[in-house]
Amino acid sequence: MNEDELEQVEDEEPDPEAEARRRLALGQIRQYPDSVLRMKAREIEEFDGDIRQLAERMTQLMRDAKGAGLAATQVGVLRRLFVFQPDSDADPVAVVNPVIADRSDETLVEDEGCLSMVGVQMPVERPLSIRLEGKDVDGDDLSLDLEEHAARVVQHELDHLDGVLILDRTTDEARKEALAVLRPKAVLAP
Repeated sequence: MNEDELEQVEDEEPDPEAEARRRLALGQIRQYPDSVLRMKAREIEEFDGDIRQLAERMTQLMRDAKGAGLAATQVGVLRRLFVFQPDSDADPVAVVNPVIADRSDETLVEDEGCLSMVGVQMPVERPLSIRLEGKDVDGDDLSLDLEEHAARVVQHELDHLDGVLILDRTTDEARKEALAVLRPKAVLAP
């Protein structure tokens, strides 16, 4: 989510029911420093009802948490699957065994947030456009040419499947600031 989108969300009147759903969804998403976020997901070989059900659950969590994408590792499942919303008007897409087949030489640095690191954003440089290949939840081939925001979201989610976080892709200064926010605070008993 970029700054313009963040400002737009902040300008809207808070909906107590949506905020409750968001908190419940975030409670089901693994949070930094959970070790599963650093693990590499395994290829999916069997396309069955379990994969479809996982994709549906992840899509609902992504929507409720007000995210643009969600990787299976973020819900504790070490399988190569993520869901993402290409843009606000498009239906969510589930991608199994995703691979970036091509990427542009042109890159852009933008702030990224993460549903597993609530409350922080940091600058990340990524290719501006990509070709994503993989399978849908039924095992059919999928190929998508993506640009700008959608390309950024897909690269972010693919990183999750490889155990890579935005902390690994940002500047030293931004990483230090983010870790200061994410670091558990000591609570002293009276």
